[in-house]
Amino acid sequence: MEIPAKKIISTIEKILKKEAKKLRKKKALKLTTFLVGQAGEQLSYVRIKAKIAKKLGIGFELVHLKSTPSFEEFMHKIKEKSQDPKTTGIIIQQPLPAQLSTESLYEYIPTVKEIEGHKRKTTYLPPIGLAILTVLKYIYAKPRSGEELIIDIQKERGPFKKLFRNKRVVLVGRGVTGGRPIGKTLTEARVNFINVNSQTPDPHSYYKEADVIITAVGKKILFPEMLKPGTTLINIGLRREKGRLKGDYDEREVKNIAGFYTSTPGGVGPIDVLYLFKNLIDAAKLHL
Repeated sequence: MEIPAKKIISTIEKILKKEAKKLRKKKALKLTTFLVGQAGEQLSYVRIKAKIAKKLGIGFELVHLKSTPSFEEFMHKIKEKSQDPKTTGIIIQQPLPAQLSTESLYEYIPTVKEIEGHKRKTTYLPPIGLAILTVLKYIYAKPRSGEELIIDIQKERGPFKKLFRNKRVVLVGRGVTGGRPIGKTLTEARVNFINVNSQTPDPHSYYKEADVIITAVGKKILFPEMLKPGTTLINIGLRREKGRLKGDYDEREVKNIAGFYTSTPGGVGPIDVLYLFKNLIDAAKLHL
């Protein structure tokens, strides 16, 4: 069964819109996004964030550096925007050019405004990880309302541990924008999992026994013969095939084997962006 991402997205969107409206009476909300370079896909992701910000009634500022600045110049721009009281949250669109690609950049953003959860001591969990937890919660916990669907990690640890105690969860990939933040979030939710990557010997043996497979690779890695009937497949990897965006498996091939599966595009990605704004709304509450 295809997981009804549109239904999940619509539910979360309505709740966030309502929360943002309440908060705007007390404080302006604004997301500042840093983008370096002119890669088409990166510009597309930024446009999606701007579009959702508008839908939710949240301000959006893009700092677009078309050519690569020096590390010092980039750092000063980040610090300058971080100190702006009108800025509620700051994100840096990844991936960055190699000379800027370091986690130390996030140390120049105050913890309360670093809403992607990159800092070691952070107030927020990564939005992509929260999106994965939401999909898992929708399938296995069957929340009765939109409010119950939204992840509150303080309340989730016990229920998630219980739900997945006897399930085999496999996470494929360990990249900085996918596998790593998802792994961090699963750990916070007390979901035990096996992390498979390109160096793992015989990864197919893990796939065959998995009740849940989360893929964050960006190439086709799953085929029907590798899967246990009834398994849940959640994809965030993206690849282009004949000009079309596809995930780490072909949905037509797996739909009669998987118990549940996400589609690509339009599956987990929009939920990820909504949790970015959920973190921003939480940041605004801390600013009050």
